[in-house]
Amino acid sequence: MPRITGGEVLKRCLIQENVKYVFGVPGDQLYPFLDAVYKDERIEFIMMRHEAAAAHAADAWARLTGKPGVCIGTVGPGAVNLVSGVYPAYADSIPVIVITAQNQTWQSYPDRGSQQALDQLTLFKPVTKWNAVINHWKRIPELVHWAFRIALTGRPGPVHLDIPSDILYQTGEEDEVEFTPPPSYRPLAHPVGDTILIDHAARMLAEAERPLIHIGGGVLRSGATQEVIQLAEYLQAPITTSVSSRGAVPEDHPLFLISACPGNGGIVAQIEADVVLVVGCRLGALDMWGRPPGWGELNKQKIIQIDISGEVIGLNRPVDIGIVGDAKSTLRSLLEALKKYTPARRENKYLQDYKYIEKAWLREFEELSRLDIIPIHPLRVVREVREFFPRDAIAIIDGGNTSVWCFYLHRVYEPGTYLNCASGDSGHLGTGIPYSIAAKLVYPDRQVYCITGDGAFGFNIQELETISRLKLQVIFIVMNDRAWGMIRSGQTLFYSRRYIGVDFTDVRYDKIAQAMNCYGERVVEPREIKPALKRAVESGLPAVIDVVVDRESIPPDFKTLAAIWLEGCEIPEEVRVEEVEALDNNR
Repeated sequence: MPRITGGEVLKRCLIQENVKYVFGVPGDQLYPFLDAVYKDERIEFIMMRHEAAAAHAADAWARLTGKPGVCIGTVGPGAVNLVSGVYPAYADSIPVIVITAQNQTWQSYPDRGSQQALDQLTLFKPVTKWNAVINHWKRIPELVHWAFRIALTGRPGPVHLDIPSDILYQTGEEDEVEFTPPPSYRPLAHPVGDTILIDHAARMLAEAERPLIHIGGGVLRSGATQEVIQLAEYLQAPITTSVSSRGAVPEDHPLFLISACPGNGGIVAQIEADVVLVVGCRLGALDMWGRPPGWGELNKQKIIQIDISGEVIGLNRPVDIGIVGDAKSTLRSLLEALKKYTPARRENKYLQDYKYIEKAWLREFEELSRLDIIPIHPLRVVREVREFFPRDAIAIIDGGNTSVWCFYLHRVYEPGTYLNCASGDSGHLGTGIPYSIAAKLVYPDRQVYCITGDGAFGFNIQELETISRLKLQVIFIVMNDRAWGMIRSGQTLFYSRRYIGVDFTDVRYDKIAQAMNCYGERVVEPREIKPALKRAVESGLPAVIDVVVDRESIPPDFKTLAAIWLEGCEIPEEVRVEEVEALDNNR
């Protein structure tokens, strides 16, 4: 029988799971695995310029496909760099297989003073569901199977395999290892919630006068978008979404309401609902913890919660019915049970009131987006970009204030067409370029664009070379305010413009793009935004449109966001405008 390396065994295990891409940075400990990938057309190594970007790309691949992304890094520094990219996947329950090389078994755990030595098992524990060291050549299949099982079972999440280099280099007889198919080592069907609890929930929803459905990222992970829409249409129940589930429901659907901002129609609907069905959502900080003032009173408003993880049920708000189950299969059963108790409703008599409130709330932002001023108002950029790209284009949003501006006017219409650095609990800047790389690999025939702040863009700007090398056209729109805009906003509002650590020099991101074989153009006038986008698309190259925006513009809801993030802290009162002007005059 032929002899094969541990690297070849690892590759075959990944192919068995239909892994198409492995994102990473090479290292000599990884040679056997990389060589095995080189010899096989079924799998491709995507070389990135930084391991954090590799982890972000694997994360985005999983978000967009529903299949685990895979990233690798070499021992020591490579592993450390991966961690910051793995953390967002962990925070947002995204299945990623993280593989690190380790020094040889005879000098690891405990280390004996070898170069680049690091306890990588301990390093990854806080940001993974599970991790293990593969300490024998024959255990590679078993532990790879284990990793995929853990990553995909229950609440998804990243897992980590640490592989000493001598295990990858070791050879053995091919018939000594067994490659079993996925159905033999992990469940492929998702669990349905308890039928008695589903029946109770159906009865409660049937009796509700003002039912509302609030969904989180678990709906996207489960592929339950149609089930949510069908249930909502049957009940004529408004739908609100957490930031992590945007796109699960078309945002021009008659029952959809924008939420997460006070005074908005969606928030009013959440407060007034008598029964709320929460699906695949933890009701975290940006959901105002599921409590007043963004929701109804605890002793009046009833809550039904469906989640794949029992640990999430009632985490931040007590529930009346908690159902552990997959969103898709459980919602399907819930709709069938509901039909026993009530016919389909024809209308919701409160919906138009909520829509009116929403329209009035949006009017301010729409007016700001029409301003023909220099520097350009950020909302002008958001509106022009959203109008330019088609409905099914893939949008990546990266940045602090940039994410907030985009929330107001950047609507999302299809599942899997929207990724945002602030879409979950990590709020990790710098995901824009690596997310875009993965998005274009997933959807090579669709337009992909990224609206990013200049600070966020700088985290992984080196990956412009990667996207150019891969010949992937993504259009990057940099909202260039020459600052960490969100932090600067806080120092403007609360600290009399005592700016520290927030201002950049004026960087020409368009020229950096040109130096990395991309199309680059700077825009300073509002009327030039769409023509620049058109020229960028026609170039056929990855492109950077460097848009100089007004750095003094602060999102209207900034104070609310600050209150959520800094709850319990004594935030200084907002400085009055006249005080700020007086300070400026005295400088």
